[in-house]
Amino acid sequence: MITSKYHSTVVLPKIEKPYPSILEFLKTRFPGIETKIWEARINSGKVITQKGEPISLAMAYEPLKKLHYFREVEKESIIPFTEKIVFCNDELLVACKPHFLPVTPAGPYVNECLLHRLKQKTGNKELSPINRIDRETAGLVLFSMNKKTRGRYQEMFMKGEVEKTYDAVTKYHCSQKKKSWTIENRIVKGDPWFRMKTAPGRPNAITKISLVKSKGNKALFQLCPV
Repeated sequence: MITSKYHSTVVLPKIEKPYPSILEFLKTRFPGIETKIWEARINSGKVITQKGEPISLAMAYEPLKKLHYFREVEKESIIPFTEKIVFCNDELLVACKPHFLPVTPAGPYVNECLLHRLKQKTGNKELSPINRIDRETAGLVLFSMNKKTRGRYQEMFMKGEVEKTYDAVTKYHCSQKKKSWTIENRIVKGDPWFRMKTAPGRPNAITKISLVKSKGNKALFQLCPV
């Protein structure tokens, strides 16, 4: 069994009553983990409060309460690609994430993630990602080095004050004359609540796509979320 050296955090969401039990919430929030595993973790003190106190199965659900837990997997594959730190000061760290490396612990990955690797490199246990990209995507990820100022940068992303640009290579019929597109969707909470889905209504997620260059049956596109 491989256990993460650093805890992960889950926030009990603000939902309508009647509240579920902590165990019911964890079962819904993490459908890939069996109920008996969560029971064993709780009973062995592996799920704790922000104060470091172990919780019990009888603990009442409290909206917005934070719980810490240590991820475990039977075995973990090594991802043979290396990240690179491109900028670092007392406030921020920027790392270039390779393809296939998750930003944070997820699925079968506990220690093979960008966050764990950078904590090991920097010795900063408070390191926390401010933005994220998919596991299959390579690119720059911004981390907060200072817990006291982290909220300022998170707020900038929430308000859309940070410009983001993505490059994508895909198959493309070069005979097409169109060179730019605008994709508009309305993204809302799905079922279960932590999954997102598209829905009818006023768009709240807009991405502009432009063709940069093409060769053969492939092309390079630039994607800019608005």
